[in-house]
Amino acid sequence: MKTAIIPFLVAGAVLVSGCDKNDSTAPAVKREDAVASVNSTYISKTTLENLQKELAARGQGQEIPKDKILEELIQREILVQAALKQNLHQSPEVLQRLEETKKTLLTQAFVQDFIKNNPVTDAEIKAEYDKEFGGSKNIEYKARHILVKTEAEAKKIIAELDKGADFAKLANKYSLDGKETQNGGDLGWFSANQMVEPFSKAVSALEKGHYTKTPVQTQFGWHVILREDSRIQTPPPLEAVKDQLIPFLQRKKVQEMLEQKRKEAKVEILVPLTAEKPVAEKAEPKPSQAPGLEEAAGAEADVEAETDVGAEAESHHPAVDEAVDEEAPKTEVKKDKPHP
Repeated sequence: MKTAIIPFLVAGAVLVSGCDKNDSTAPAVKREDAVASVNSTYISKTTLENLQKELAARGQGQEIPKDKILEELIQREILVQAALKQNLHQSPEVLQRLEETKKTLLTQAFVQDFIKNNPVTDAEIKAEYDKEFGGSKNIEYKARHILVKTEAEAKKIIAELDKGADFAKLANKYSLDGKETQNGGDLGWFSANQMVEPFSKAVSALEKGHYTKTPVQTQFGWHVILREDSRIQTPPPLEAVKDQLIPFLQRKKVQEMLEQKRKEAKVEILVPLTAEKPVAEKAEPKPSQAPGLEEAAGAEADVEAETDVGAEAESHHPAVDEAVDEEAPKTEVKKDKPHP
């Protein structure tokens, strides 16, 4: 049989069929619980089943034949045994990697245990449902906008609108995204929470058929907004979105738990968190170059872009995300806010 190592597995699955034969804590596999043996070392049914589940999740529906997965486990066991014979499991590099893998597995295990012992309640689901789909979020708006770089440009456009100019034509002419779409700045129907806050506040405050008399600033630039219409949106039934709300609420619980433990922990940062500027060696100025010009050029070269860490940014850990995904439905309510 022609065999090939499955790319999914080589890419870094943490399940390992073999283990240190001197590790007394490793569970012994009995023949009746095995799917194959390599030099009298059994590969368990559980290992095969776990790997099948992992590949199914990674492959998003792509099915890999069972015999190929088993052959990969056999090849892996052969390589593990060869590595153990050469005592590679005792090398500093491998020990460090094993320690890192151990910490990842412990992180996942703790999060899964936390979720199991702190399940999302029906009351929490109902509260999140009301927050997500209730109140003003039941209103949908139909609007157009003109996006420009500066407040002065936006004010000029508002002045033209005050004189009776057509909003759609101005959008096609001036809007940063209008020049490509040529759709008159039409945003279609959207709910307030789909837009960034300054934009959604401005839209909800407008009357039907009116445009903003002062420019609206967002992180994308300056907007002139026309509210064309609004309507009441019928929210989906609670049962239809329940499985979408659960993973979000689980992550929220985990995040709150992590924040609390972070406060309780004694943490000491031992390294600088910002990159130090390299000390440039001062070269002797050439006769044809004035020192003042050289210093000015050096000062300009030292300017660096600052990294802005948003106050509302959530800290995500891959192991935490994997642990939550193990315990919850796969679909998640989208919390992102698209470009207006």
